[in-house]
Amino acid sequence: MAGTITTSLSNAFKLQLLKGSHDFDTDMKVILLKEESALSTNYGAATVSSGAVGTDEVSHASYDAAYSRNVLGAGNGATAAIANTFPKMDGTTAIIDFDDAVFANVTVVSDGAILYNPNAGDPNNDVIAVFSFGGTVSATAGDFSLQFPAPGSSTSILRLD
Repeated sequence: MAGTITTSLSNAFKLQLLKGSHDFDTDMKVILLKEESALSTNYGAATVSSGAVGTDEVSHASYDAAYSRNVLGAGNGATAAIANTFPKMDGTTAIIDFDDAVFANVTVVSDGAILYNPNAGDPNNDVIAVFSFGGTVSATAGDFSLQFPAPGSSTSILRLD
């Protein structure tokens, strides 16, 4: 069975945001999903646990060594400057920025990614968002970079108007 990847906020994240279960002053991580034709399930708003991804996460020795990349916070390649600056207000919109995630020296093929909070109040509901790349992207014995958009009231990947 081939799965699909639909860009969306996790339903669990929306509810947990109101419950105060996510602290954006801590590390956030991202993992890569295989290409849709190789997925065993669908990913989108109903995706709630990064731990449930299992074999749908890409696999390569160098990628597996890093597992997931911090994109907010000071660990695993992320810069403290981002964590110390965001979240913040841009006019009347609350915004956050993430460091680009770089998986070094990997051979991977991916159609999407999952942004999650490893420090969420409930580890079974740690997914923040699912992102479809709109097609297959890959790296062969090179760096795979996941670039987040520039921060701003109309551009940040996560924003509250």
